[in-house]
Amino acid sequence: MDSCKEGAAGRREKLRIREVLVVEGRYDRNALSQVVDALIFETGGFSILKNPEKLRALRMLAQERGLIILTDSDDAGFLIRSRLKGLLPPERIRQAFIPRVEGKERRKQKPSRQGLLGVEGMPPEVLLRALRNAGVTEEAVNPGHEVSTADFYALGLTGKAGSAELRGKLAEILDLPRTISQTDLRKAAGILLTREELAELVSRLTSQENCDTIPQPNENTPT
Repeated sequence: MDSCKEGAAGRREKLRIREVLVVEGRYDRNALSQVVDALIFETGGFSILKNPEKLRALRMLAQERGLIILTDSDDAGFLIRSRLKGLLPPERIRQAFIPRVEGKERRKQKPSRQGLLGVEGMPPEVLLRALRNAGVTEEAVNPGHEVSTADFYALGLTGKAGSAELRGKLAEILDLPRTISQTDLRKAAGILLTREELAELVSRLTSQENCDTIPQPNENTPT
């Protein structure tokens, strides 16, 4: 059976995955985002090993959904896998592997040190096969946990004055990095909260923010 179903308009529907996908960088993420609908977490290479905030977020997401680690097939990719496995709950981790293929990605002027294609250089069908072989869980849309871009706008999390600060506060209270992208924050919120819980949390954050802006009386202020 084909990994991606044909949509009504002839476009390919993305594979919706329950687990959080862990990749090395943004180009890997971009390649995967073309074929799957999932929260994709970037390690930034080895930098995540020195970032307690990101590791804490990964542990939480691992407990909630489980992780699929998909790194390059070179030595660095396997070392990142090994280090993460020692820092995260191993029973909540699955490993997805791409084949070792010699070559160079189009955007690069020269091949990597080992001359191998990374995740970003793999064809969509290879990426999907790697994920299926890892035992990913295909997931139907759960309306109660489907947080849309329209939901984010309606709650003031995008498109309005103070939206960036509000997103930062939401990320913090969910124990996620403040630097998380809008898309990833929205997907993470859909994992961790229902729409109703998200709306209530944002309402509390907004009320708190408004209270913080009201000048407080001091001893020289007449009452």
